[in-house]
Parts: sequence; structure tokens; C-alpha cells
Amino acid sequence: MENATSLILTIATIVVCITALAIYTSFGPPNKELADPFEDHED
Repeated sequence: MENATSLILTIATIVVCITALAIYTSFGPPNKELADPFEDHED
């Protein structure tokens, strides 16, 4: 495999992992710990 192909696959894997982690944090079990500042300070 060429160096450019390896680099592209590595970067693509990192981007997919970060995206999956963000989706899991937003919609998975850890989202129970997130606070919505707009709900805390309603007028």
C-alpha cells in the first residue's frame, strides 16, 4: 500500500471514530449527565 493511501485511511478512521464518539455521547447513556443551560435559566 502506498503512503498516501495509508494516510487517507488513517485520517478517515480517526474522523469516523470521533463522529461515533460524539453521537454516542449525545444520544447514548452518558447524555443523562449533560445539562441544558437554557432549561436551567428559563424566564
